[in-house]
Amino acid sequence: MRPHLPPSSSLHLQTAVGLGVLLLALGLGLGALTIPSDAGYAGVGPNFLPWVVSIALLLCGLTMLHHARQGGFRHMEEASGVQPYWPGFVWMSAGLLANAALITTIGFIFSCTLCFVMASRGLRMAQGQTPAGFKSWVTDLITGLLIAAPVYWMFTQFLAINLPGLTQSGWL
Repeated sequence: MRPHLPPSSSLHLQTAVGLGVLLLALGLGLGALTIPSDAGYAGVGPNFLPWVVSIALLLCGLTMLHHARQGGFRHMEEASGVQPYWPGFVWMSAGLLANAALITTIGFIFSCTLCFVMASRGLRMAQGQTPAGFKSWVTDLITGLLIAAPVYWMFTQFLAINLPGLTQSGWL
């Protein structure tokens, strides 16, 4: 049995997505060129992670282009009845934007915690879980702090990479 091939317009869109991912990888790679490569504590400089992500995106983009040119993303069929969940998208986007806007004002730990709380809310809503009450907010807040604080301390105290903090002590 021959697999269902997507229409030509779908193949063009899939090719455009693959090209977009490639452009994103190249842009991130160009940005990584401007980051100093001086090795830190573990012999890894601050440009290491952007290069890893850039290479991973490059591989993903090439794979997407290959699949798009070979008949579509694994010969996928058109989704029927699936609609985007915009309130969840808005919560997650607002969390990312708030993180970017507040990171230098309230510090890495609290801005990332806020991002986690808002993203968790959006993901729960997208899954049909709308927990009412204060408990879910507190749980997300504590979980966000338990994730963001060790990441901040690892980068600032062990890798000697400066992240925006709330105080000059390096611990908050």
